[in-house]
Amino acid sequence: MSNTSPVRCVIVDDEPLAVGLLVQYVEKTPGLEVVFKTTHVLEALHIIEQGEADLLFLDIQMPELSGMQFMKLIGNRCKVILTTAYTAYALEGYEHDVVDYLLKPFSFDRYMMAVIKAKERLEARQPAVAKEVPDHIFIRAEYRIQKLDLDSIFYIEALRDYIGFHTPGGKILSLESMKKMEATLPAEKFIRIHKSYIINRNKIEFLDRGKVVINGQYLPVGETYREKFMAQIGII
Repeated sequence: MSNTSPVRCVIVDDEPLAVGLLVQYVEKTPGLEVVFKTTHVLEALHIIEQGEADLLFLDIQMPELSGMQFMKLIGNRCKVILTTAYTAYALEGYEHDVVDYLLKPFSFDRYMMAVIKAKERLEARQPAVAKEVPDHIFIRAEYRIQKLDLDSIFYIEALRDYIGFHTPGGKILSLESMKKMEATLPAEKFIRIHKSYIINRNKIEFLDRGKVVINGQYLPVGETYREKFMAQIGII
């Protein structure tokens, strides 16, 4: 389930009226859709095993198979909200890590409380989206906007009214600020080592007596940046 896809709901209850009520509730709820509904619990098994459901509304007392037995069959393939007219199963339900326990008859407000919990759990299990690392930036030079490949940057130096990008082709002056560059450049590649220097960590040749050597230049590491810098390159 992606962040933009609706929550796919399966409704299982041996009472047709109960199924119909939940269908109405789900259809009124933004971000949810009914993908399957049934009064026969085993009919829902295939669609859940195939990973086609995110949220299951499940009755407990049913003739073919109890809700508790059904949860053992499906494992953790989807989130479960139990629906029942009996309070006796509440504790056992929570032992199965169900999202919520709706005691019939329940109102739309009470149903929504359960759905909000389910959405929170579903969002929490989504894998983090990998952040795309840019391969270039655009910088403001004196008379133009210039594209600059990140891999071409040895280091960035703060000057009086400018900053200088040191590259194989020479120094490129820009009207940008060091603060903006520190916030803009990907932290995976660029490290602030001094109030006057941001370096490309991939261009480090070696460290020598408190200085970083890049392209033959000895750059100082400021005391306020030293501990963080050493941790970033894996020294401490």
